[in-house]
This record gives sequence, C-alpha cells and structure tokens, in this order.
Amino acid sequence: MSAARAEQVGAVSPSDLHITPMRRRHLRGVLRIEQQVYPRPWSYGLYLGELAHRGTARSYVVARSGHRVVGYGGLMLVGDDAHVTTLAVEPSLHGGRLGTRVLLVLARLARQQQVVGLTLEVRMSNEPGKALYRRFGFAPAGIRKNYYAEVNEDALVMWVHDIDTDAYGRRLDEIEATLPWPTRTEGL
Repeated sequence: MSAARAEQVGAVSPSDLHITPMRRRHLRGVLRIEQQVYPRPWSYGLYLGELAHRGTARSYVVARSGHRVVGYGGLMLVGDDAHVTTLAVEPSLHGGRLGTRVLLVLARLARQQQVVGLTLEVRMSNEPGKALYRRFGFAPAGIRKNYYAEVNEDALVMWVHDIDTDAYGRRLDEIEATLPWPTRTEGL
C-alpha cells in the first residue's frame, strides 16, 4: 500500500495491525462497524451467544489497529464444512485489502479444523465482495431469494471445496504474497 493510500484509508500501519480472537471487550468496536455496514446489524446479545461457542463450533476474529477494531469475521463449523457467518471492514478502510487479511485468517482456521468446504452468502449487488470471494476460489452455487429482506435483495450462495488440499494451502500462500506486508496474528 502506498503512503498516500495509507493516509487515505486511515493510516493503518503494518506494525499496528493485528488479527486476534474476538473477545467481549471488542464488541463495542464490532457493533460500531456493524451499524455502518449493515441495514440490520447483529446485536450485542447475538455476538455474546456466538462467542459462547468459541473454540468448538465457532471462530470469530477482529482486526485491530492499536486498540481500535477495524474489521472482523466469523466462521461456523458444520460437519465437514465451515460457513463464513460475517465479514466486515470499517468503511474508511474499504479497498485497503483488510477484508483479504481477515478472510485469509478465517480460511486458515477452517483448514486447521480439517474441514473440506467453505461457504457464504453475499449480496447480489456486492461486486467487490464477490470479486474477493472468487479470488479465494469461491464459486456461485445458488441464490437465496430475498435473503436480505431489509433491503429486498437476493443472496448469492458461494462455495469453495477441497480446502483441505495442499493446492488450496498454496492458493492462500499466493494471496498472502500479494499483500504489501505479512498478516500479523496473535493468539490464533
């Protein structure tokens, strides 16, 4: 990322950005972003319920710049598959590849759990999101009519299979190599 781009997206510096497990103390920052990016944001209680499953059937992470939450994502394990339940980035940082970093961490967590497939839903109109997911090997698998009822929009269901293979691990490494600095994680 160029210095000018770093200034434009809120001056998140490489040494300051970490992806860590989501904790209760992060929820105020998560909900701040939720309010900005979703017409019907998840509630504090919903996140508490999800965090109660942490370590078994759920994995939630936050991207932090210092103490500020700037992005987050979640993963739900179901049998041999994992579902990306949420992925969001602070709007001022859109285009800065933070979503790529969070999805890299989620995909690697799914691989550590030895799942085979990874799925998600994305708004039909979310072209940047669909492009990101295609980069990770996700392909369209169906449509959920009026899934986003609050805005009267369908969801595109996307899947990537065989994430447990060496080839998919190499794909993740190749995506990581295109980033201007390595993704730093703590506690994962």
